[in-house]
Amino acid sequence: MPLSWLYGVGVGVRNAMFDNGLLKSREFDIPVISVGNITVGGSGKTPHSEYLVDLLRKEFKVAVLSRGYKRKTRGYRVAGAETTMPQIGDEPYQMHRKFPDAYVAVDANRCHGIERLTNDEATKDVQVIVLDDAFQHRYVKPGLNILLVDYHRLIIYDKLLPAGRLREPLKGKDRADIVIVTKCPKETTPMGYRVLQRAMNLYPYQQLYFTTMKQLPLVPMFPECKTLEHDGLLPNVLLISGIASPEQIMEDMKDKCASITPMHFRDHHQFTKSDAEAINTQFRMMPKPAVIITTEKDATRLELLTNLSDEVRQSIYVQPIRVSFIQGDEEVFNEKIISYVRKNQRNGAVPASAVTKPVGTASRPTANNSDSTGNRPRTISF
Repeated sequence: MPLSWLYGVGVGVRNAMFDNGLLKSREFDIPVISVGNITVGGSGKTPHSEYLVDLLRKEFKVAVLSRGYKRKTRGYRVAGAETTMPQIGDEPYQMHRKFPDAYVAVDANRCHGIERLTNDEATKDVQVIVLDDAFQHRYVKPGLNILLVDYHRLIIYDKLLPAGRLREPLKGKDRADIVIVTKCPKETTPMGYRVLQRAMNLYPYQQLYFTTMKQLPLVPMFPECKTLEHDGLLPNVLLISGIASPEQIMEDMKDKCASITPMHFRDHHQFTKSDAEAINTQFRMMPKPAVIITTEKDATRLELLTNLSDEVRQSIYVQPIRVSFIQGDEEVFNEKIISYVRKNQRNGAVPASAVTKPVGTASRPTANNSDSTGNRPRTISF
């Protein structure tokens, strides 16, 4: 707890410097949607970013900008036909493969990345940029800030690092325009959602949504995979995951298979030859019939292994997931996102060029049930 207090002081000073203009946040003359969280670990950022890309690409030229965590390159890079996973990172590579009609770029300097996307000849037709995992990257001031909160690790009950998993004090959630509680159990009652809504203690200007993860049909990972035949119930499953929160996929699969044998690795784990041997051995020992299931993110790293056995390669499948809104709010959410992007195109009411200016110099409201939104500067137009 003393270390958490010291950490909180440091983060608080940084946020205050942004709020008072000592550190500058940049706005850009293009719709920018940030998706992120204030906790360490997975809250569903990539699936929700993918949801936005899939929604917007029907009408707009979309770009995703990520820092490219654990990639083997530096600086700015746009994914192309010859791009490999190590060059841009597992999550950007996953989105690049799923949405080849969208630009996927990586740059630790998000301001520089946006400048390149909007000015480079190859990508200057971009109409909206989705920032993946950028809630703490305050050097960019997005037009729409989406905060994700894991249902199983609610920020209202968490503590700052290292005592808990919060990256910044809880009041950081006040910067969000939209808050989404993710990974909600499908059996949650309407009363449960009302309790959550009250507990989140949001301001009137903030909109709250609830989502869950819908599992799609399994996809073979390699061409030599055998046809998967089952009558609604999968055989024995070896579940391989290198994600921050594997509990959800375990929960979703427990009633769909005869048994689950988990092999969990750290988030973004780079699989090695010894890992491949361990997978080969574990699968060989399992009672048959058996299959191997992994996540989309893990598949981008597992497929690079060259010493997986033929038995494993013939039996490994990928579990795609898709965000699903609860309480019938999908159309409302979609319309708000599309309306924001339509009304904030470069030929709209926003400035004709990127500007640098202080952010948040006025005080915020002090009560959740107040009708006032305070003097918070807004860039959203719905």
